Amino acid sequence: MKKKKILVVEDEFIIADVLVNILKTAGYEVCGIADSVKEALDMIAEFEPEFVLLDIYLKGKLTGIDLAHRLTEMNMPFIYISANSNQKVLEAAKVTNPYGFVVKPFREKDVLIALDIAVYRHENHLENGMRQNAVLQKKAAEILASALNWELKILEISKTLQPYIPFEFLSLGTKQEDESSFYELCFSRIGFDEYQLIGCAELMVITNRKQHELARLKANDTTHQMATWYDENELGTLLEKPSLKKLYTERYKLNSHLSFPIPLGEGKQCYFNFYSRRPDAYQADHLVLCNRLQPLLTTFMEGMLHAPSSPLVNEVSSYTVKHQKTTIEQANPFAGIIGSSHLLLTVFDHVVQVSKSDSSVLILGESGTGKEKIAERIHSLSLRKDKPFIRINCAALPSSLIDSELFGHEKGAFTGAHERKIGRFEQAHTGTIFLDEIGELPLESQSKLLRVLQEKEIERIGGRVTIKTDVRIIAATNRNLDKEVAEGRFRLDLFYRINVFPILMPPLRERKEDIADLAVHFLNIYSRKIGKTIRGITPQVLDHMKQYHWPGNIRELENLIERNVLLTRDDMINSMVLPTQLEQPVSAMPTEASVTTMSEGERAHILAALKRCNGKIWGEGGAANLLNLPPTTLNSKMKKLGIRKDFGA
Repeated sequence: MKKKKILVVEDEFIIADVLVNILKTAGYEVCGIADSVKEALDMIAEFEPEFVLLDIYLKGKLTGIDLAHRLTEMNMPFIYISANSNQKVLEAAKVTNPYGFVVKPFREKDVLIALDIAVYRHENHLENGMRQNAVLQKKAAEILASALNWELKILEISKTLQPYIPFEFLSLGTKQEDESSFYELCFSRIGFDEYQLIGCAELMVITNRKQHELARLKANDTTHQMATWYDENELGTLLEKPSLKKLYTERYKLNSHLSFPIPLGEGKQCYFNFYSRRPDAYQADHLVLCNRLQPLLTTFMEGMLHAPSSPLVNEVSSYTVKHQKTTIEQANPFAGIIGSSHLLLTVFDHVVQVSKSDSSVLILGESGTGKEKIAERIHSLSLRKDKPFIRINCAALPSSLIDSELFGHEKGAFTGAHERKIGRFEQAHTGTIFLDEIGELPLESQSKLLRVLQEKEIERIGGRVTIKTDVRIIAATNRNLDKEVAEGRFRLDLFYRINVFPILMPPLRERKEDIADLAVHFLNIYSRKIGKTIRGITPQVLDHMKQYHWPGNIRELENLIERNVLLTRDDMINSMVLPTQLEQPVSAMPTEASVTTMSEGERAHILAALKRCNGKIWGEGGAANLLNLPPTTLNSKMKKLGIRKDFGA
């Protein structure tokens, strides 16, 4: 395979010269060395490199992170090479979506492995982009050919875009020229595949504004010739004056915005205006995506203009949406995962987006947030759904048996190996392997796992035969892997290999609107299981539950509901004693000014459980049972957090 053309951006000549020698020896073409952002941009324009190696601190006022944002907009892949690997720098660098990070001082091997991984990830990204385009083109053609009315066709294409450009609210229209005519079509997301369709008449009712008032507000909206995004702070500045966009953001509590103009010929444009409740839903890479999607959406919208009911051509005043039956409802692939908060719906969108590819997925989130259920959905929606799905909890594996469990062993390979054992990777061949709590793997096992992921082959312990494997990797952890990498406990190269597509599971305290649905769901399950008739939970108890911090997330909520179903003597749960953090009432929870770290919170939670169980760890009535953790996992956590078995500090 032809090696890439690379630009080195480094202000220390000696290091730059070392990098050039490493790259040329390995067969890469180096098109130049730049020591500032300006010089780098000039060289990019002149030589058109395929990859950039990028230091963070350069000559001049602008940094490598500033250049990285420009590279992202140009869709040019890059790797950071920097001595600054502390948590703050890693956080700033991560936002720019690099393809790798090499820490100075580096070895030749570090640079070449990072490049190898970066090339793999970039090619994976390009392949996914081509697949996305093919899927979207096919879907757009099907929608245009369907018998749906104009508004529902717009809804269907918007739903198709949802996994790639997330939104809780979407408006579509043209630039407002005067007050004589007004058209705006909106969709408010209320579930995974559920949207409220809002036409002009509905908009007047919702906003309590007349048509000419809405037209006047829309005339104040800023319009763009190119796709433009706004985070929470920028959106506040944009919407200082009254406008239709400001009306939307206030009415629907929206915090970020992406404006996507679609040219229609003859100087006309229509706008897809995406909004999200997340303050940072849109990034520079969405602009790259918009550039890629613009020809497709232009073709689609021009096709829509020929529809006899098109309001963009007919300029229908006070156009009213004619509510008709939507397309045939398909089975919800997320049935059984309870909730409709915007953070959870974002997770669903990411699952849909990544499931059809073979990209590695890293599911991040606290214990009890449902990471395993999301891994199952990714597999069930993938092209490997009929192949094996192998789960393995890395935290529960004794260190001496990790290699045997993952890769298998031959008979007689070590004491106690009385027969051949097929490892989990071999069992998962052509399917998916789910590596839960991957952050608990020791460094030696991380190294072996990385080799398997890179070479796509394994060797059983004691074996001499190399076995090819075709396995899709889904990993999960409740650890902050950025911090683990910075502190040397997790390999940077493995992190970038598994972190091709990260999915963040929100903690329950950030999706409190889902608590009532979850509570009722678990109430029905345990009422049937125990044989009690319980009609529900009182509003006062639900309000009290929403004030609690939920350090154990959904798992803790489930255990609490089960306990109260057992204890209640009435047909309604009208009181509930909630666990407390640090043995304090909910009202005494740490304020924003005194937030504890995750480790401190987890330590306090385990200590409270041990105290309640009088120090008992194993068995019925033990802390492991109370926390719904395997005893081996609890022991591991206690050791990591410095908690003695007599639960002293």
